[in-house]
Amino acid sequence: MTAHPSPTATLPEALRAAPSIAVSPADGRIPLRSHLRHTGALIRRNLLWIRQDPESMFDALLMPVVFTLLFVYVFGGSIGQALGGGQQGYVQYVIPGMISMMSMTLSQSVGTGFSQDFNSGVMDRFRSLPIGRGSVLFAKIAVELARMLFATAVLMVVAVLVGFDITNWLGLFAAVGLSALFASSIMWVFLTLGVVLKNAQSVQAMGFLVLFPLQFGSSIFAPTKSMPGWLQHFTDYNPLSTLADAARGLMVGGPVAHDLWVTVAWSVAITAVMGPVAIYKFRTKS
Repeated sequence: MTAHPSPTATLPEALRAAPSIAVSPADGRIPLRSHLRHTGALIRRNLLWIRQDPESMFDALLMPVVFTLLFVYVFGGSIGQALGGGQQGYVQYVIPGMISMMSMTLSQSVGTGFSQDFNSGVMDRFRSLPIGRGSVLFAKIAVELARMLFATAVLMVVAVLVGFDITNWLGLFAAVGLSALFASSIMWVFLTLGVVLKNAQSVQAMGFLVLFPLQFGSSIFAPTKSMPGWLQHFTDYNPLSTLADAARGLMVGGPVAHDLWVTVAWSVAITAVMGPVAIYKFRTKS
């Protein structure tokens, strides 16, 4: 019978509890198969830690509820009238945008958690072990994506309760997948901040400065036609606008192709640039 590592177990204990995980060969290079096994062990460690500390899921549980109720019942009447469909019309408009918002907001947690692990000494232990450096980062991203999917499921339950009509299940799953793709790219940015900045509070403050203008300077919560011209130009290049519009087209109908490919292009570009930067910073952090 295989032993199960505790949430507070060090990685060596986790590796010993999973005998199929091989360490690096003598030449120091780690094969892909070992990378995947190391990543799996680290994912398990992070999930066990969440089970030990369930309060860490409160943001994923409560944020969709609070934001949905806030925007639907506080702003839904006035913005819905401008859209020509009243509050019910606003529900159909804002819920796809909220899925996009979840991808950005919860991505910040990967940076704060990473910074906390550095300050607690956990990362020093990981970096002293013969494991792939990228495995530590990929495991963090995988667990945060799972948290994002949980938050999205909560959001959709609340959305149905406030009147959202799911007419295209395939489009819904496609929208969630697109949001997860974009979220995974943004997580590389926050992982870099988690390595570079000194503490979790600094990561959170920097994340707020990045998230706030991107979220509210987009088409997530309201159409951009009434915005000033200079702000409309900003929203045109804001990836959250294209993500929200693509999700909206997939879920409730409308143009999809342009916004879909622009969002995918943003995701690939951000990952291609920030992924290597995050791994390099992690390897060289003193």
